[in-house]
Amino acid sequence: MTPQGRIWIQGAGEMASGVAWQLLNSGYRVVAAEMPGPKAVRRLVCFSEAVYAGTTTVQGATGRLVGAATVAFAAGEVTVTVDPEGSALARLVPDAIIDARMTKRPPVRPLLAGIPVIGLGPGFVCGRDADLIVETHREAALGAVIAQGAAMADTGIPGKLGGESGKRILRAPRSGRFSSPKFIGDLVREGETIGDVAGRPVVSLLDGMLRGLVHPRAELSAGEKVGDVDPRGRAIDPALISDKALAVGAGALRALALLGISGDPSR
Repeated sequence: MTPQGRIWIQGAGEMASGVAWQLLNSGYRVVAAEMPGPKAVRRLVCFSEAVYAGTTTVQGATGRLVGAATVAFAAGEVTVTVDPEGSALARLVPDAIIDARMTKRPPVRPLLAGIPVIGLGPGFVCGRDADLIVETHREAALGAVIAQGAAMADTGIPGKLGGESGKRILRAPRSGRFSSPKFIGDLVREGETIGDVAGRPVVSLLDGMLRGLVHPRAELSAGEKVGDVDPRGRAIDPALISDKALAVGAGALRALALLGISGDPSR
């Protein structure tokens, strides 16, 4: 393979950030394009946090916000930009696009004709809107590269952590912004009020640790995730990339290798 390694990742949430982290550490240059007001919950491991803060650090890797008009591929850090439509793609012409928006439905349109696309999870079909797909479901072959067909369909059920699934997810009771005196990493009790959305309380259904909380400036719709309570409590570190995101990142590396696109470890 000839080192090229300029990769555009559409999305900068949890799975996208696991991929970006793996690629950065394998010598690729990465731009991660987000939407304005991102709604990531596991913010300590999401490069999307740079949209709010300007810079962020995910497990030792820096993410830096740059405007879409001047964004460029840089060595040594993940470049984050607000560009949900991929307006900078035609100017940058990356070696590959990784669609990591995790919408779980088919993309509206190709991001840029002629550039190979790797899709994460359900919604993509090889040959229709992606060249390769990386499986994101734990009950399937997590991280596997799919060259024909599609990934496992979305079940609509959150993955289990510490034996719990749906009860661990905190959701907005109405539209608005989430406000809370709590911080990611705090321990909470079942029945405890974690915060509120436009005056409506958000109550934990479990004892555990706040593994994630949405940014207070994010505009939410009723039913959207505002937090994640991990019943394993102090046994986990909310600032560490999950094994799932790392497995998906490893799958993205394998997919790029199949496409003949390598990073440059000397960078």
